[in-house]
Amino acid sequence: METTLVLIKPGGVQRNLIGEITRRIEARNLKVTGLKLINAPRTTVEEHYAEHKERPFFTSVVDYLTSGPIVAIAVQGDNAVKAIRAMMGATNPVDAAPGTVRGDLALTIEDNLTHSSSDPEAAARELALWFPEGTI
Repeated sequence: METTLVLIKPGGVQRNLIGEITRRIEARNLKVTGLKLINAPRTTVEEHYAEHKERPFFTSVVDYLTSGPIVAIAVQGDNAVKAIRAMMGATNPVDAAPGTVRGDLALTIEDNLTHSSSDPEAAARELALWFPEGTI
């Protein structure tokens, strides 16, 4: 049993896709154990993407994630990390398979709708950052 993190980015929130993305997660028999709509603090987003600090896209990603409300979701289930990554699809939506969130609902890498943890270790670090109060 694993727990992983999904962030619905500002574009997904603005397009009213919270319910659709959550529906897809629950339809896979994964359990939502934490859910919150927040205006992400810049310091949290910078810490979340710290491994990319030297990359040219870092500032624009941080600016985007802090540009409007996001939804943070803790998701639990068997193979949750891999299942969620597969459900979200390739980072670049034009490469994402039909049937995935990005393949069905996104068009650009700049607004690819979601973030999901890359592996169990990243999930643990990210969940502690976004859900310091814990989950149920």
